[in-house]
Amino acid sequence: MTKDVSSHSLDGLIPRFRSAKILVVGDLILDEFVWGQVSRISPEAPVPVVWVQSESVMPGGAANVANNIRALGGQVALAGIVGEDRWGSALLADLAARKIDTSGVLKSPRPTTVKTRVIAHHQQVVRVDREQRAPLPIALVERLIKAIEERIEQVDALIIEDYGKGVITRALLEAVIPLARSRRKIVTVDPKEEHFELYRGVTALTPNRMEVGEAVGRELESDADVRQAGAEILRRLECDALLITLGEDGMWLFEQGGAHVRIPTVAQEVFDVAGAGDTVIAAFTLALASGATMEQAARMANYAAGIVVGKVGVAVATPDELRAKLSGTRAPSRAAGRVRRPSLSARR
Repeated sequence: MTKDVSSHSLDGLIPRFRSAKILVVGDLILDEFVWGQVSRISPEAPVPVVWVQSESVMPGGAANVANNIRALGGQVALAGIVGEDRWGSALLADLAARKIDTSGVLKSPRPTTVKTRVIAHHQQVVRVDREQRAPLPIALVERLIKAIEERIEQVDALIIEDYGKGVITRALLEAVIPLARSRRKIVTVDPKEEHFELYRGVTALTPNRMEVGEAVGRELESDADVRQAGAEILRRLECDALLITLGEDGMWLFEQGGAHVRIPTVAQEVFDVAGAGDTVIAAFTLALASGATMEQAARMANYAAGIVVGKVGVAVATPDELRAKLSGTRAPSRAAGRVRRPSLSARR
């Protein structure tokens, strides 16, 4: 680890998180869990009958990024869309309980995006998706842009979280990115590969290997492939940095001017990588907004991701856990969910 990114220098950033203010814009998702038991097969079809015992909800998508920032101690606001339905109300109530500012979240007849997972004996039986992927109507986009304009002066950074559910559109990006950059705000993006060309001029992107491969039109099988793709995307998008997540192989940070650094994973045990990408962009952006260099921010994100993949279910990292990880000790951890889910390469 280089001198400016020692564990001591990273530890010194953590108290600054409390002063950082981040605006997260993107697809808001409600993760709903139905917990139960199976004791028989249905006489109507060869499927299990689940006896429901409890239900719970968690913030997903851009809402989970905001949840990660808040858990790390940062101040965070959301801008996005929820439906005029019970799921939208449930998501807003959950976010309010977590002290996340939802004043920029608009209600719309468009239904809330919901992922319902039925869990029996700690195994997922089925997932039911309720979503509308069509781009937002222009009138709704204009309302969302106005909500962002009203909040951009009060924040240090803007995160664009693109899950491909219709909130992040060309019209929104063409308005919001220049707006934020003209005010010297940090702009980071968790991208959707088909929108890559729309992210020109942002501060940094945090794609995974698969998304980068799809953006350049080829599989990235070797380190040489990753280096070439990283340089190509930096050149095409004219962004300051690109942080590629590589799963168990850690991360690779590329910066303008040719500097790049490979960051090995610090995860000691991997139970579940669900939501790790959300943790990466949350910690990376929070560190940048707190005065970190690109490499310091990337290493902080790597430590935070190493914590959450050691928990089962979509989870968050806390300041105490980060300090313990940086010092090489263990802190008591609390998972924010109980269900194992697919790898973060499988975007929802």
